[in-house]
Amino acid sequence: MGFVHNHAEKDGSADGALVDFRGNPVDKSRTGGWLGAGFILGTELSERLCVMGISMNLVTYLVGDLHLPSSESANIVTNFMGTLNLLALLGGFLADAKLGRYATIAIFGCISAVGVTLLTLATSIRSMKPPVCDSRSKGHCIEASGQQLILLFAALYTISLGCGGIKSSVSGFGSDQFDSSNPKENKAMIYFFNRFYFCISLGSLFAVTVLVYIQDNVGRGWGYGISAGTMVLAVAVLLGGTKFYRFKKPEGSPLTTIWRVLFLAWIKRKLSHPSDPGFLNEYHNAKVPHTEMLRCFDKAAILDNYALANENRNNPWIVSTVTQVEEVKMVLKLIPIWSTCILFWTVYSQMNTFSIEQATFMNRNVGKFGVPAGSFSFFLFISILLFTFINERVTIPIARKITGNNQGLTSLQRVGIGLTLSVVGMVAAAIVEKQRRENAIKHNYSISAFWLVPQFFIVGAGEAFAYVGQLEFFIREAPEGMKSMSTGLFLTTLSMGFFTSSLLVSLVHKVTNGSWLKSNLNNGRLDGFYWTLAVLGILNFLVFLVFSMRHQYKSQNLNSALEDSEKELQNWNDTRLHTTKKCPDAAEEQV
Repeated sequence: MGFVHNHAEKDGSADGALVDFRGNPVDKSRTGGWLGAGFILGTELSERLCVMGISMNLVTYLVGDLHLPSSESANIVTNFMGTLNLLALLGGFLADAKLGRYATIAIFGCISAVGVTLLTLATSIRSMKPPVCDSRSKGHCIEASGQQLILLFAALYTISLGCGGIKSSVSGFGSDQFDSSNPKENKAMIYFFNRFYFCISLGSLFAVTVLVYIQDNVGRGWGYGISAGTMVLAVAVLLGGTKFYRFKKPEGSPLTTIWRVLFLAWIKRKLSHPSDPGFLNEYHNAKVPHTEMLRCFDKAAILDNYALANENRNNPWIVSTVTQVEEVKMVLKLIPIWSTCILFWTVYSQMNTFSIEQATFMNRNVGKFGVPAGSFSFFLFISILLFTFINERVTIPIARKITGNNQGLTSLQRVGIGLTLSVVGMVAAAIVEKQRRENAIKHNYSISAFWLVPQFFIVGAGEAFAYVGQLEFFIREAPEGMKSMSTGLFLTTLSMGFFTSSLLVSLVHKVTNGSWLKSNLNNGRLDGFYWTLAVLGILNFLVFLVFSMRHQYKSQNLNSALEDSEKELQNWNDTRLHTTKKCPDAAEEQV
């Protein structure tokens, strides 16, 4: 009973914590909703155009202009993207602890603009590149020196810092514009995640067509200069919508809360659990329901003699509250799913590296027009846009009618579909690469690069499911005060996926003595690498199934707690009725 009552109060207070840009309680008719979210979607569109305009065609610059080996170039790209997404944890920490999501996006947006400006200089200054080489033979090409790479790496990792900070907060800030307690706005929030990713894909599509063409045919400096201007525009758009946003004040460092709960659970590990969880600290005033999972952490909220003395129960370093313990449980329950999402992004990273490199060895002509290798990512993003649209207009409504679930497909169901498609994509990539190589070696014939379309299309479809599913899962399942950090945790799956790709490339290169992954793909066995990823993907999917079937959604825990409270109320009424019939006088005294 206590939980239900106080939970409703907390929800109300949570809405009260929303303020406008002047710090006053929000007027929901003039702020938030699609009005505020629209500016945020525009900001993400610009940010994505900037990042993808760099990453999707960077490998061709490293191999073609700087004359670096294919495996090394692929690792530079994946390490850049991995660091970018890993630094989202830093941005998420600062947003939740000190700055707030709005200020975090604005500050790190400025850092990104500086980074892209440095990249423009690194690719425009002639002394930053080795002499031009007409032959693809490595023996006739001089690789870029360490000094020539310094400015390039400084630019890339400045961009990583800036864009990591943006990515950690932009989706959480967008979801803040919708009130989950309002049925209409809660339904709109479901569509927000789809449209958020639609804007990401739209920006990426423009990047791999227009920007890649400019980079290859006009000049890298012009292409990256446009990206720098776009990043400045992104910050301007964000600031321009200030008066239309709903803001949540930062609630302090979530990492501190997590550390305290873990520390107290450890030092109290020898204490026995109370006979009733109602004896735990602040059980009846909890913002979230108590759960039986991971009970070992409940010990952090046990009121021992020291905690009860001199009002130490209010000292978070002496005893945690049930709310704090349950929030830590929420974060820890994300880890198993997090671990199984990594391999999807390892597969995806091949679309930025080896698939682009494949295109350089294939016939890319359409009539007299030669399609840039980096522009074949166009089919990846067309697929993403198509399936994002289909999901919103067809898949979700049909699934909603079949399941009766307002979400249609649950977030984990979407992730599972994405993982499955990633395996199919690698099988398609392996088959095409084998045919490409055999035709090049045996018949001295370059097959059409459009045979790469299936692998781009399938992996793109998988991303339309996996990205939206993962993003929704990590934001919805996280505690309210840890949304930015949880988004950062989600983005580390991308980060670890890119780093895992670099690790696998290095391991395969070492195990095969460099025979699989060569600068000249005709002399290698790239298809073997793709088959390896497909097998790993199948094993990963089986592990995902086990974890997802065991996962309890936050809403399920809330419904369970409400049912328990209703049973408690019913039992109390039944007991009182029984007492009234048996002993009317005693019942009157009780009343």
